[in-house]
Order: sequence, then C-alpha cells, then structure tokens
Amino acid sequence: MILFNETVSIDNAVAAEWLQWMQETHIPEVMATTYFIKFQIAKVMEEEDTGGTTYAVQYFARHMDDLMEYHRDHDQAMQAKMQAKYAGQYAAFRTVLEVVG
Repeated sequence: MILFNETVSIDNAVAAEWLQWMQETHIPEVMATTYFIKFQIAKVMEEEDTGGTTYAVQYFARHMDDLMEYHRDHDQAMQAKMQAKYAGQYAAFRTVLEVVG
C-alpha cells in the first residue's frame, strides 16, 4: 500500500475555515477520483509557534500506479483550488511512503 502524505502549515487566522473546507470539500473531491481507498487527517501536536497550525493529510492508495495516475490526471487541479482559496496563507510539502507493516 502507498501512503501519500501532504503536510500543511496553515495560518491560524484561517486554520478552522481551512480544516472545514478540507473535510467538507477538498478531501471528498480527492476521494471521488477513486484512486485512494481511505484517508486520514491528523494535527501535529508538537511544533514551534510560527503563527500556524500544521496538519498531515494522508491518502492511501493500493498501488503506486494509482498514485501516479492521480498525479497525472487530477493533482494539478486540486492544488490550484487550494492555492486560489488560501494563497499566501499556507506552506506545504509532500511525501510518498510505502506501508511495510
């Protein structure tokens, strides 16, 4: 199984709104692509005071091919939606992991 992790530090001024948007709009849109079988979102508990709140949004795919197809067909549009809505209010990085146990 492949874990696609996006870690997002969102400005505290919009963090609650962003989380609601993620849960009600963005994540359902990502899951509707059918490339992922489940997801989870977690809040980072220990961090420096940067004026932001950090979350790890994790999507689970059965195979690397599914993730590659998602990236090819949907990822750019999904990123553009977040950028349009929260430009300058977040920083993000992504990692791809293989679940081994």
